[in-house]
Formats: sequence, structure tokens, C-alpha cells
Amino acid sequence: MSELSQQELDQLSINTLRLLAVDQVEKANSGHPGAPLGCAPITYTLFHKFMKYSPTNSLWSDRDRFVLSNGHASALLYGTLHLAGFNLPLEELKQFRQWGSITPGHPESHETDGVEVTTGPLGQGFAEAVGLAIAEKHLGAQFNNDKFKIVDHYTYVLCGDGCLMEGISHEAASLAGTLQLGKLIVLYDDNLISLDGPTDLSYTEDVTKRFEAYDWQVQYVGDGNDLTELTKAIEAAKAEHTKPSLIRVRTVIGYGAPKAGTKSVHGEPLGKDGTKAAKEFFGFDPEKSFEIPEPALKNWREAVTKGEKAIADWHERFDAYKKEFPELAAQYERVSSEKLPEGWEKALPTFPVEKAVATRNAGQIVLNKLGEVLPELAGGAADLTSSTKTIFKDSGNFHLDAKGRNIFFGVREFGMMAAVNGMSAHGGVIPFGSTFFTFSDYCRSALRMGALQHSRSLYIFTHDSVGLGEDGPTHQPVEHLSSLRVIPELTDFRPADANETSAAWGAAIERGGPAWMALSRQDLPTLDLNKYKVFEGVKKGAYILDEYGKDVVLVSTGSELQLVMKAGEELKAAGINATVVSMPSFKIFEEQSPEYKESIFPKGVPVVSIEAAATMSWYKYVGRDGIAIGIDRFGASAPGPLVLEKLGITVANVVESAKKVVKK
Repeated sequence: MSELSQQELDQLSINTLRLLAVDQVEKANSGHPGAPLGCAPITYTLFHKFMKYSPTNSLWSDRDRFVLSNGHASALLYGTLHLAGFNLPLEELKQFRQWGSITPGHPESHETDGVEVTTGPLGQGFAEAVGLAIAEKHLGAQFNNDKFKIVDHYTYVLCGDGCLMEGISHEAASLAGTLQLGKLIVLYDDNLISLDGPTDLSYTEDVTKRFEAYDWQVQYVGDGNDLTELTKAIEAAKAEHTKPSLIRVRTVIGYGAPKAGTKSVHGEPLGKDGTKAAKEFFGFDPEKSFEIPEPALKNWREAVTKGEKAIADWHERFDAYKKEFPELAAQYERVSSEKLPEGWEKALPTFPVEKAVATRNAGQIVLNKLGEVLPELAGGAADLTSSTKTIFKDSGNFHLDAKGRNIFFGVREFGMMAAVNGMSAHGGVIPFGSTFFTFSDYCRSALRMGALQHSRSLYIFTHDSVGLGEDGPTHQPVEHLSSLRVIPELTDFRPADANETSAAWGAAIERGGPAWMALSRQDLPTLDLNKYKVFEGVKKGAYILDEYGKDVVLVSTGSELQLVMKAGEELKAAGINATVVSMPSFKIFEEQSPEYKESIFPKGVPVVSIEAAATMSWYKYVGRDGIAIGIDRFGASAPGPLVLEKLGITVANVVESAKKVVKK
């Protein structure tokens, strides 16, 4: 091949990427070729001309982040990562969507080098990118100064119509504008086609006006193949330091394929004839698959050299920073590596038995104590800070000063939790979001995504049962405990008192993965640490409080633990010896040894559980011979104690049930 002009080399590099995506989809006979064919110029322009990253050191803390929000276009991302030199061999592209490959159908951050966040459910990548940008701005405010910029990078997003149709994008975009995330740049693949057909079937809004109303900078590129216009638009976006930027890019879905511009190229392989025609259109050999011309590969791999230089320059700057600001530098290195400071757990408070405390109130005390030793803790609530008690008393408002650790997410539960996942993915922060437990329904998909990508996210829920009373069944969670307990990789906590709450926070921080807590509004009696090994017990998920004997096991969580403790005393007086168990975390308990599990639930001993929620998650432990007391209906509007009594959440019901199972 004769020497190419830069324009020819750019085009060859783009077309190589396009056809790598086509070949991945074709070989798998599954996938989405349309977006990669249309959007390859966008990703090439970003990765080749703008983004600061190192393929050989993909976790460098000051890299630019790229989020493929329309994750169904994963073949585009995998091709980009391979060509740029990330640890993604060509053989893995050939195993696209196959068992055991690191090229799954939608990008997964813990599977594939260079994938920043897991995406696929539309709109969530967009919202996670908002979290990435929040973390960058917060860390920059903490560690940068007039002389040194240690944290100075951008978050780039590629999204499609589907992402912007989803309600979560409205929440996230509104939040981003409010928080003035000037380093967030979104490129919108405005191709006029969705899966059902032309977008005007269901999507006729003025996207430009919508984002301008959110206080974004908005630009329009009329031809997605025009690299000059793309470049100008991205440069203009980078020049806007306050407003996040949306660049609408008019593309042709499936560009170069016979059915380009139609819904047929969205989610189906091109087929043998279509693939041949596309390769001929771009001047490639139709008989070759996964063809990577040497000039294109060499051009793409310039990213390796550029990345190594960028890291070297940063390290030189950081070394100078370290000499002048050693304490800040040490803190930056620690939080970036996600290491906890020595002795952090000593900050966990304990609570005296004399005073009853709502676990949400205990949570606020714990959060603030931990905040004194863990400056990386940051987060807030969905306009419920005064109710969920998730605020740092010694820190400011992020919106007014990005150093502040209090983020006011507004009534945006789904967007909030997805942004929390993005903050976690960025690194350097331990993020949390909070709302009422019943509203976990609004953000469940984000919790699932946090679990899927092993996020270091904390989801704090309060008003955890029908015990909240008068607000009624719309606000009384019933099915939510069972619903969230079944999500894999997600740790559950429903602490029974203030001390279990402190222990739960400690366990969640120590474990380092995604976790949620269900905390009470009502005051609960405090467990005596001189009598009960609460902190050790929470770390095992379930533990014995009182052991009068082994006629029956009484087990509970949260506010209902006090009921089984009282029932145990009554049963003893009646000649029935009960073992009383607190079970604050099902997931942690399931991680214990068979011997430990047997010690809690001995074979042949009947079990009675009580929880002011759906009984579904208890049958594994009570079995056919036990009784699960709970609420398999919606709640009611009345004072909390009365609601609990009317629905059978009482000591008397526990005692009566225990007598029944012991007689069996």
C-alpha cells in the first residue's frame, strides 16, 4: 500500500473499526452492527485525537473516561479497545458474545480491559457518566491548586436516542446542569432510527431545547462522517468550563450496508451478502474477515506511545506535587488505590443501652464519625436529607463548593443511584445515595447494575417497614426486603439497633462492594454490648443473642428483633427453651461455613421467623416445619404501632407460633 495522506489514513482507520464490528456480529450471528457503522468516526475522533489515556496502563487515575451508554454497540467499543492497544486480543473479538469470552453482548467493566462502566440498560451509562464527572470535579477541588492539577480529565459519552428517551437521562441531565459539570461531554448519535422504526413514531421532542433548558451547551454536527466538524465541536465543548456539553451528531445507522438508514441494521447481523456489500463499499476484501490493514493498526497504536508520554508527564508533575504537598499526595495515593487508612474502624461509634435510637439516626452519627477518618466518603439523598439523616455536618454543599461531600441529588432516585455507581467506577471516593426504602423500586435497576459491576456503592434506605405508619401503603415497604435480597453480589443489611447499624456500616466499608441498608424511622431499644457480641455477629450475617435451649429457634431482623427477644423470655417462663437469633445480613450469613450455619439453625430444630415484610425470603430457613410471620399484603394508613399489631407483628404471635411448631 502506497503512503497514505492523513485524510486517507483516518478513513482507513475508521473503516477498519467499522468492519471489525461487522465481523464480530457476523461471526456470532448476534449483535448490533448499525450503531458501529454509523458511529465509528465519533469514537475514532475521540480516541485518536482527544482522549488522554494509556492502553498499557488502563487504570491510570487521571485518564479521560469513555462511556458507551448505548451498550448494545459493544462491538464498536471492543474494536476500538483492540485497535488502540488495550489488553483485548483479536481472538477475543472473534469470541464476541460467546461463553467465557471477555467480549460479552453488552460491556462489563469487570470483564474487559478499558471498559469504564457496565452499560446496556439504556440511559444508565449516561447517568453513570454524570457520577464519573461528579467524582472528577470533587477530587479536583480537593487535590488541585493554582500550581498543580493532579486531577484534570474529561468524561466522554456516546449515547443514542434510546438513552435519551429513558426517564433516567432526564434525571441525570438535569442534575449535571445543576452541578455545572463542565467536563462532561456527550455525543448523541442522532440517526433518526430506533428499533421499531423512525424515531418520529415515538420521539419528536426538540432535544436541543431540552438540553439547553437543563443549562447544557448544545451543538449540532450535520454529518457524522465529517471529522473536521466533529473536531471543532469537541474543541468547543472542551472550551466550555461550566456547562456540560451535548453534541448532536447526525449519522446514518448502518452506514455502508445495503439497508443503511433503516431499522433492519439496528440489531441483526448484515448476513453474508450484506457483509460482502459493506466491505466492498469501504474498499475491503469481501473474502477476508477481521482484516486490519497495517497502516490503520499503526495509526491506532499511536495511542500507546501517547499514553505512556501522558503518564510520564503526569508522574513528573505528581512527584513535584508530592514534595511540596506530601500529606495531600499521600491521601490521593491512598484513596486512588482504594486502601482504607490504618485503624479506620476505631472511628465506629458504640451506643449505650439506656437510650432507644432509630437506626436512621444512628446511621447519621456513624456516617459523621466515619467521615472524620474517611474523607473519601461522599454522597447525599434524593431530596430527603433531613429524613434519611445522610449529611455531613462538617462539610459543605458540593454545588456551592465542589470540595463539599454533601450532594443534593434532588427527587431523582434512579439517576442518583446510577450516578453513585459512576462515582464508584471513577475511584477515589466511597459514594452513597439515600431515599425511603419504598422508593428502592424507582432505582432497583441501578442497584442491580451496581452489583453486576462490583461497585463500591452504598445504598441507604430508611423508613424501612409498615411501622412508619400514617403515610400508608404507598410509602410502606413490604416486598422490598425479599426483592433486593435476591440480587446477586449485593450485600443486604437490616440492623436491629444502633450498635448493629454501626457494625453494618463498618462491614459494608470493609467489604468494599455494593451494599444496601434498611433503617428504621422509629426508635429501637439498644443492644447491650457487654452482653452481646454485636460487631462480631454482624460480620457473620447472623448470630445468637439469647440461648435458653434448642426447642425452637426464633429469628428476626431490624425492628422486629425486640419481639423475638421478649418472646424468648415468655417461652422460657412457659417451659419452652428458645434460641434467639439476629440475622442482619442474609448474604453474609450465606458466605459462612456449613458448620457455622448449622450452629445457628440446627437440623431438626423448628424455626419461627418474624419480619414486618413479605415472608418469601424466609422459607429457606424456616422450611416446612417452621413458621414465617410477616406481611404478605400491603400495609395500611394508621399509627405505626397499631398497623404492626393489626398485621400480626407482635410478641404474642411469635409465642403462639413457637408453641405450635414445638408441638409438631
